[in-house]
Amino acid sequence: MLLRGNRHHERPFVVDTSRDGNRPTGTRSAAVGRLRSLSMIVIFDVAAPLAAYNLLRSAGMGTVSALLLSGVFPAAGLVIRAISHRRLDVVGALVLAGILVGAVLGLVTHSARLILVEGSVPTAIFGLGCLGSLWASRPLMYSLALEFIGPDTPKGREMIMFWQHEGFRHTFRVITAVWGVGFLLEAALRVVVVYNTSTGTALAISKVMPFVWVGVLLAWMLGYAARQKKKAERMAATVGEVPETGPGEGPATDLQPQGRPA
Repeated sequence: MLLRGNRHHERPFVVDTSRDGNRPTGTRSAAVGRLRSLSMIVIFDVAAPLAAYNLLRSAGMGTVSALLLSGVFPAAGLVIRAISHRRLDVVGALVLAGILVGAVLGLVTHSARLILVEGSVPTAIFGLGCLGSLWASRPLMYSLALEFIGPDTPKGREMIMFWQHEGFRHTFRVITAVWGVGFLLEAALRVVVVYNTSTGTALAISKVMPFVWVGVLLAWMLGYAARQKKKAERMAATVGEVPETGPGEGPATDLQPQGRPA
């Protein structure tokens, strides 16, 4: 989530969401860290649950029991990541709560579809949280971005400072609104899939769909950022100087810090 701003004719700067605001995100250590995180997600959230479910079903275990046991892997992945980062973020807490509630429902009702549908509840809650936060002092996506990079880091302090600019605030409100609607739509689609496909197919789709959906939203966000940047450049060309409206008027798509404002 990257926002570029310019003041007069100074070099542009970038507010990025990397935790280490002083280290370029393209460094080898950062790349290794991203690869490790991605591998953890693929293994614990997708590959292991699907493999476990299919193996357990092949061994003759019931559908509900196989689903409950396969859900251990995503929960374990969340716990490992929380211990590694020494904290459990909002999204992780929602996902973990959804897994636990789904397990309880499965044990009580013995319904495989209810277990699968419960997976869409954290998604719907997050979507509603995004939309509800539009009436709060700061939208949820801004708060999550600030929490991710750390309010006491250089980039975090920049984000806090630039919140005073209307363009900056507008950008985060638009992003928050789109992500809120997108997550609610994903939750609805997952319910449709669960009640119109087999359990195995629904499980596979429910494991893959969130990553595809987030990829779509990220692609939109980068496109939105590029359009905002071009808009700011056209405005600058019209008035003969770079606008002073702050970083929200010209989001960037690159990750490298490029100077600091006055």
